Amino acid sequence: MELVDRVLKGEIRAVAKAITLVENGHPDKEKFIDSIYSKCGNAVVWGVTGPPGAGKSTLVDKLIDQERSKGKKVAVIAVDPSSPFSGGAVLGDRLRMQSHATDPNVFIRSMASRGHLGGVAGNTTDAVRVLDAAGYDLIIIESIGVGQTEIEIIEVADIVLLVLVPGMGDEIQALKAGVMEIGDIYILNKKDHDGIEKLEAEVNYMLSLKGYDELKNPVVLTSAVENIGIVELTHTIEDYYSRLKTSNRLTHKRKKRVREEIQHLLISKIMTVINKNLETEKNIDHWAEKLISGEISPYSFFNQKIKNFLEESSENADTN
Repeated sequence: MELVDRVLKGEIRAVAKAITLVENGHPDKEKFIDSIYSKCGNAVVWGVTGPPGAGKSTLVDKLIDQERSKGKKVAVIAVDPSSPFSGGAVLGDRLRMQSHATDPNVFIRSMASRGHLGGVAGNTTDAVRVLDAAGYDLIIIESIGVGQTEIEIIEVADIVLLVLVPGMGDEIQALKAGVMEIGDIYILNKKDHDGIEKLEAEVNYMLSLKGYDELKNPVVLTSAVENIGIVELTHTIEDYYSRLKTSNRLTHKRKKRVREEIQHLLISKIMTVINKNLETEKNIDHWAEKLISGEISPYSFFNQKIKNFLEESSENADTN
């Protein structure tokens, strides 16, 4: 495929076209991803998440500045809520990052969540592969702030940066329901605002409840708008990443990620085959009516359906 060669050369238009291809589930998507797969695995992936209004986009903009000053090629995938009308990303490319629009070594792309409730677009993993194969050193995924359902970002990122700010009500009540558990590094942004000391104390208390961890979770205070604490933050990220590697945690994390992806892929492929064989879309309303009327019982009915499917598949395999 010509597109593969152009992506591997790092051509920006080809990269954009390839991401559109995987995002829209084009028929050539699987062949394309298989063609670039062996070239992946070199990029570092940061996930930036947190509640709406935490200043994630401004923070990412400042992080890009720092990483570009070190000569790194940086890509950003900004996952936005979907438009209920077009299905596309509502915000488009993040306005706060447009200072990098003319830099050929910075690629910024918004992806629509399309109703995906994990805070990350469904095809983000494949988009990351495109950017990885294209030679980007650092890939930053900024996810929508959807609260405790945002935990799926841990399935994509090597390091998760959880951005929090003071003055958003009872912070800990919102945090303890799951989001606090996903962070590797905790960034308390808008450090010049009232309540930052209270938030810092609450975060440190919550982290103390996690028990002993040799890596520990750093807590860094920043003010992205004022460009305060950004250099310290990048040093903290580098140090944490180094310790992840030397402790073998990074290898374990990536392996776990691949295992989960294999499970998702298998389930998706198996469901596609089964739904086609059972003509699920055609029959589902009829099945629902039979269940509601009590004519069938769910487990026995579908166990028999699957049994019949497996027997037919075995017979076809023997015939061939």
